[in-house]
Amino acid sequence: MKRRDFIHLSGLGLGAMMVPGLAAHSRPVSEEHLLSPGIDVAAKKLLADVALNTSKSLGATYTDVRIGRYLQQFLFTRERNVQGITNAESFGVGIRVIANGTWGFSATSDVTPEGIKKCAETAVAIAKANSKLQKEPVVLAPVAAYGEVSWKTPIQKNSMEVPVKEKIDLLLDVNNAALENGAAFVNSNLFMVNEQKYFASSDGSYIDQDVHRIWPTFNVTAVNREEGLFRSRQALSAPMGMGYEYMDGLESEKYLNPAGFNSYRNSYDMVEDAIAAANHAKEKLSAKSVLPGKYDLMLDPDHLGLTIHESVGHPLELDRVLGYEANYAGTSFATIDKWETKSFQYGSDKVNIVADKTQPHSLGYVGWDDEGVQTKEWDLIKDGVLVNYQAIRDQAQIIGEKESHGCCYADNWASVQFQRMANVSLKPGPDKLSPHDMIKDIEKGIYIIGRGSYSIDQQRYNFQFGGQVFYEIKNGEIAGMLEDVAYQSNTQEFWNSCSAVCDKDDYRLFGTFFDGKGQPSQVSAVSHGSSTTRFDGVNVINTGRSI
Repeated sequence: MKRRDFIHLSGLGLGAMMVPGLAAHSRPVSEEHLLSPGIDVAAKKLLADVALNTSKSLGATYTDVRIGRYLQQFLFTRERNVQGITNAESFGVGIRVIANGTWGFSATSDVTPEGIKKCAETAVAIAKANSKLQKEPVVLAPVAAYGEVSWKTPIQKNSMEVPVKEKIDLLLDVNNAALENGAAFVNSNLFMVNEQKYFASSDGSYIDQDVHRIWPTFNVTAVNREEGLFRSRQALSAPMGMGYEYMDGLESEKYLNPAGFNSYRNSYDMVEDAIAAANHAKEKLSAKSVLPGKYDLMLDPDHLGLTIHESVGHPLELDRVLGYEANYAGTSFATIDKWETKSFQYGSDKVNIVADKTQPHSLGYVGWDDEGVQTKEWDLIKDGVLVNYQAIRDQAQIIGEKESHGCCYADNWASVQFQRMANVSLKPGPDKLSPHDMIKDIEKGIYIIGRGSYSIDQQRYNFQFGGQVFYEIKNGEIAGMLEDVAYQSNTQEFWNSCSAVCDKDDYRLFGTFFDGKGQPSQVSAVSHGSSTTRFDGVNVINTGRSI
C-alpha cells in the first residue's frame, strides 16, 4: 500500500480506528464462496450443545457459545485503476464460561464435536486458574431464556450477490466523475460485511443472526500547482446497516441543504457526491481563511456524529467510567459520583441523548447482543442531565440496573465479547425546525459539514474538531466558503451551549465501520443519529494558512 493511500484509509474511522484489512483469523476466498450457505442452524445447535454439556460437566455455572462466520468484501480503486479486491471468510467457535466465580474463554477454528469439546475444556481450565486471583465472584444480571429465535438485517439486496464488476464499475464511474470535474486525484472504496452469528447459552437461548453492513467512501483532491496548494474532500456517505439498496441514490432520500448541495438519508448517490466533492475541493483552494473567535456553530449530522461519538458515546461506556478500560482512548470524566447526584448538567435542556440498538439502518442494529440480551433503547442524557451509562451483564448491578443494556459485542468468534458502544444519538427537536429555518437566526456563525480531524483528551473532556467543508454565516445567510476551521471546547461547556435542534425531518445517521477498543484490540461498527444542531458562542481557531 502506498503512503498516500494509507494516510487516506487511516483517516476514515473514529476513536482508535483500525486500518481496514483482513479480519482476525480470516482466509481469502472466492467471490462465489461468500454466497455459500455454511452449516445449517440445526447443526449449529448440536455443536453448541457439546460445549454447554461439556463445560457444565466440568463445573461451569454459566456458559455461552458463539459460532461465527464473518464475511468481508472490500474493493479499492484509485483514479482509473483497481487497486485491490478482498474476499475473506473467518469461521470458528468462541466459548466463554464462569467457573469458581471467574470468567474463562477459549476459541477454536476446529468446528467439530471433538474440537468444540476440547475448546470447552480449555475455557473451564482457564476460568479455574483465573479464580486464584479473583477477589469477588462475577455477578450476572438476569436474562430471559428466548429458546430458538432468529433475526436478520432487513435488506432488499444482498451486497455480496451484486457482481464485483458492477461494483467496480461504480467506483470507477465515481473516480471519472471527480476527475472530469477538476479533481487531480481520487480514490474510492466499498466495504461490505456479513456477520452470520449463532449464540447459545446455559440460560436457555439459541439465537441465529444474519447481520449486514455497507460503507461506500472516497477521497477527492484538487491541486493548485502554481501555488503548491492542495485541498481534499471526503465522501459524505454514512456507513449503514443495509444491503446494496443503499447505493440506489433515491430522490426521495436526498434534499438540498442550506449550502446548496444534497444531503443523503438511507440512500446514497456516490457519483453525484463525487462531483460535488471535486467542486468543493477546487473551491477550498481559494476559500477565505477563518478569523479566530467565538461563533455560533450550525453542525450537520454527518459532522456532529463524530462529536457525539467522542464526547458522549465513549465517556458513557461504563467500563471507561470505572477505569476497567483505559489503554485505548482513555477513561472518562463522567464518573459515578456525577451520575449519583441525578443533577449533573451534561448539556442544555435541548440535549436528549439515547443509546439504541434497535434503530433500523443503523450499524449497531441487531436483535440480541453477544451475551444473548435482547436489544433496546434507553436514555443516557435527558433534558441535559446525565441519567445512565452503557452497561453489560456483569456491570449492571454496579449502577443498580436490573438487566443488561444489551451492548456486549465481539468482532470475531476468536475474540471475547465485552462492553461496546451502542448507537448513541441526539434526539430531534420536538418543534418544527429545518436547517433553512435555523440559519435565518444566526448573525455570526459557521456551518460545518462532514467529519474531519479531531483530538480529545484521555478523560473525553477537552477536545478539538474539524470538518470537510465550512461556510460562513452572516446575518442569516451563507456568505461563502471558509477554510482552516476547527472548534475547541470541553464536553460539558459544548453541550450546554446547544440552543436548537432541527426536527425529525432532518434526522440522519453518521457512523464508523472500524471503531477500535480493547487490548487485544477489536473493532466495532456503530451509528450516531442527529438532526442539524446549533451551538452558541463556541471558540473557533485557525488551523492553517496565515490570515
